[in-house]
Amino acid sequence: MSGDGNKKQFWKRNTAKVPGNIQHVYGAQHPPFDPLLHANLMKAGNKPPTATTPGKPKKATTFQEFESITSDAWDVGDDDDELLAMAAQNLNIEVVMETANKVIENHSKLQERRQQQMDKMTEPDEKDGQEAHEEEEEEPDEEDEREEGAETTADLSFSLEALPLSDNRLVKSHSEAPVGSPKEAGVEQAVLHRQQSLPHRPVIPLVARMADQNTSGTPALTEREASRLDKFKQVLAGPNTDLEELRKLSWSGIPRQVRPITWKLLSGYLPANAERRESTLQRKRQEYFGFIEQYYDSRNDEHHQDTYRQIHIDIPRTNPLIPLFQQASVQEIFERILFIWAIRHPASGYVQGINDLVTPFFVVYVFEYIEEEVENFNVSSLQEEVLRNIEADSFWCMSKLLDGIQDNYTFAQPGIQRKVKALEELVSRIDETVHRHMQQYEVEYLQFAFRWMNNLLMRELPLRCTIRLWDTYQAEPEGFSHFHLYVCAAFLVRWRKEILEEKDFQGLMILLQNLPTMHWGNEEVSVLLAEAYRLKFAFADAPNHYKR
Repeated sequence: MSGDGNKKQFWKRNTAKVPGNIQHVYGAQHPPFDPLLHANLMKAGNKPPTATTPGKPKKATTFQEFESITSDAWDVGDDDDELLAMAAQNLNIEVVMETANKVIENHSKLQERRQQQMDKMTEPDEKDGQEAHEEEEEEPDEEDEREEGAETTADLSFSLEALPLSDNRLVKSHSEAPVGSPKEAGVEQAVLHRQQSLPHRPVIPLVARMADQNTSGTPALTEREASRLDKFKQVLAGPNTDLEELRKLSWSGIPRQVRPITWKLLSGYLPANAERRESTLQRKRQEYFGFIEQYYDSRNDEHHQDTYRQIHIDIPRTNPLIPLFQQASVQEIFERILFIWAIRHPASGYVQGINDLVTPFFVVYVFEYIEEEVENFNVSSLQEEVLRNIEADSFWCMSKLLDGIQDNYTFAQPGIQRKVKALEELVSRIDETVHRHMQQYEVEYLQFAFRWMNNLLMRELPLRCTIRLWDTYQAEPEGFSHFHLYVCAAFLVRWRKEILEEKDFQGLMILLQNLPTMHWGNEEVSVLLAEAYRLKFAFADAPNHYKR
């Protein structure tokens, strides 16, 4: 069958009507998928159903047509990062490139050493004696190498530390687990090949294991980590916080202990002046609950009920695998936050996907009051005043974020259109082979990158990675609105090998909508940010470089 025929059959098999009770509200996108339906489809080698109009599919030519056929399914070392943050103060492109290259080179060396270790482990048993002898002879050299690289790989070695076990992992997609059917051996082998290509890692809890290596359930802080935490505390302790210095420190990740106050400062929610912070918090929290008293009772009014109904439907599907977000009191908090934001922003109103953007703030601000892991934490054990503070702070910080990207959610979502087009142009310049490969099989960027922009990669990455990513977004000028484009470009090219291995439209779409990031942690996010940083300084100030 021809490539075009494959594509048509793919969409024909995998299209479905939007359920009658799921409505488009103020530009809301398609409903999240049903995990059971998704699992059954993946076992048959198909892509999850996408919301589109019934009938014979055709090549979309407008944004609205793309929107109607595109599935919106649910789904580096500390020193290196500090070098990058310091280089950000100097726009000399050679310095920036050299620094970013160093981060990536360190990562490559670490990966090579891991591969060598795994190769040794898989050699035949009869060679064990010889290998043991060789290992003894090589041990001093390997030790020296580890010592030389310690300064630049200590925090990159996320997967090498003993991590706490948990059954509550994020399985972002059923396609990341070994699945298949006797009729679809090829699809099964492809999925298994991608899964086996991942480095061996222990089980990682979803959010209890945050990006800064010193979260709950982990050993005491190392000397490095303690020193870095002290730097943050010194900057935060002054009567007037130096926000530029705080941004430089935060670019490489923020320790959990100071992340809540740091996010509030970098987002502009709190003033730099320490004496004004408490009064500002009290005033803003009172203002938010004034909105609740004024507007929340109107959620069942005729002109607001559609908005509230869509929010009410979406909330239970927000991170459905994390028990924290399935608690009734947490869902009520999210409903209030999203409804009040929608009422106060009629130009966009509520758009499906905004519900994802509450979760990082909520988790970070819960950590302000607890020491234990958060996945299974019962929020009802917190005092009512504490829960109110978390709710109000999450609302205001989410509002600050959305203020910078609101054109992503206004009518026809022009911000997303521009960013997806810019992504396509950028990728065509930095990796023409990948770009032409997707063109060959008629994969349009909007078909997979729409939700990358709409949800800021939250449906592509585990929540722990999103929080680490947002540390840098908060520190980077226009991080959410501008730097995110370069992160998406680096993210796409990161899967170059897997993309080029797929030889049809269906395989490419399944891959791009189910990228195997379940085991990602600090190391992968740091390398992604380093690559994005390099792209930004190569192209940001010279946009014609990525325009044909």
